[in-house]
Amino acid sequence: MSAALALGDDALVLSHRLGEWAGHAPVLEEDVALANIALDLLGQARVLLSLVGDEDELAYLREERAFRNLQLVEQPNGDFAHTIARQLYFSVYQHLLYERLAAGGGEFADLAAKAVKEVAYHRDHAEQWTLRLGDGTAESHERMQAGLEALWRFTGEMFQPVEGLDATGSGVDPEELESAWLAAVTGTVERATLTLPTGPRTGAWTAGAGRQGVHTESFGRMLAEMQHLHRSHPGASW
Repeated sequence: MSAALALGDDALVLSHRLGEWAGHAPVLEEDVALANIALDLLGQARVLLSLVGDEDELAYLREERAFRNLQLVEQPNGDFAHTIARQLYFSVYQHLLYERLAAGGGEFADLAAKAVKEVAYHRDHAEQWTLRLGDGTAESHERMQAGLEALWRFTGEMFQPVEGLDATGSGVDPEELESAWLAAVTGTVERATLTLPTGPRTGAWTAGAGRQGVHTESFGRMLAEMQHLHRSHPGASW
């Protein structure tokens, strides 16, 4: 599996999920903010997928089992707090990863160096909303806690080995990355008066599954929607 394909699929799939909020976010400012984050991720996806092949073919003509994204990023949006929990888990991981890739001097160093500033914004956005919801009303606190709990079991997959993203090839040590992620997420969750989930972060069927092309039920429906127009008009130019 190509690391460029894995990282590109992460960005592409999460971009689509965030794009589903367009016109539906709780306030207009968040409609714009989530759309901008989605566009940032789409830009990253285009660069990464172009390292593998034709970006349009990879996005629109692959079958479900050929995608190598994390199961975390394909999870449905749920309510706003659920989306923020997904953003917190993933954006902290991506920010820490890109910092290390930028400093590592490998094939992804230039991309990571350009993207790390926008990813830092994604992380800050998620952290600030986690604090606002967790330390807000009783209902917002309950919903944010529920989002953290629901998505916790998908977080272990982020630190499964990926060829090209190991210490020898890129300067990324998965164990060190996981420790840094846990420390950062724990700090944010505690400041938000929330509780870090205690359940398992992987399971027999989830550990590495997305990277192996095994996805959750909601992904197939999302992919059908994402690919519908391109598949309905093959070869069309706009």
